[in-house]
Amino acid sequence: MRRVITILHRTNDIVMRRLSLLLLLTVFTVVTNAQKARWQAGTIISESQLKTLDIDKCFTSEKINDELFARINGKSWKTYCTLQRDDLRYIKVLHKNADGKTQRGEMIVNRDVAEDVLFVFRELYKADYKIERMVLIDDYDADDEKSMAANNTSSFNFRFVTGSKKVISNHGKGKAIDINPLYNPYVKGDVVSPSEGRKYAYNRNKDIPYLIDQNDLAYKLFTKRGWRWGGNYKSLKDYQHFEKE
Repeated sequence: MRRVITILHRTNDIVMRRLSLLLLLTVFTVVTNAQKARWQAGTIISESQLKTLDIDKCFTSEKINDELFARINGKSWKTYCTLQRDDLRYIKVLHKNADGKTQRGEMIVNRDVAEDVLFVFRELYKADYKIERMVLIDDYDADDEKSMAANNTSSFNFRFVTGSKKVISNHGKGKAIDINPLYNPYVKGDVVSPSEGRKYAYNRNKDIPYLIDQNDLAYKLFTKRGWRWGGNYKSLKDYQHFEKE
């Protein structure tokens, strides 16, 4: 009888240990999924959620992990990309969207400018500066036109300077950022990019949403830290564009 009781106790112990392990795994899975869900670029953070957050911890720079690399590989990270993964950083920020609500944003930039980028976007957020959308250009299959037409703010997209197979463009290095590009298009003569931004290309008045000019806060913050603005170019205008060598 004692032996039976002993066996029952041991069996019960094993069952309880397995249940405890299963419970721990379940909790770990739930927490992990919740953490992933908490940072999905393009999603809104409610006012009640904001009260529980340390805002400064919502502006971070991370190395490109395997999961993120799988997301960009073959898109913004071309098969002929000559960079190293460690040259880049994944930036998480908050920004105010078109409705003035707090939204999660993401961007990949060069590690040399990551500190600048975090500082600028933190200040823009504090000032309620509106950025309609900020997701990786890979969500648009690394197609610049599609991303710009969606008014998506982005940075890294590997490419060489036109006519070269060696000189990397600043976007290719992750050292250029396009902000609210639909309303701040690239303009050279009759060429406007994105084409949907033509009505914002030539008459740059104060009625344009998201207007970037020399009085704009993004302009002041970036140029103060040594970045150049495409709106100051002589042979063309690239109103969306900020870059740093």
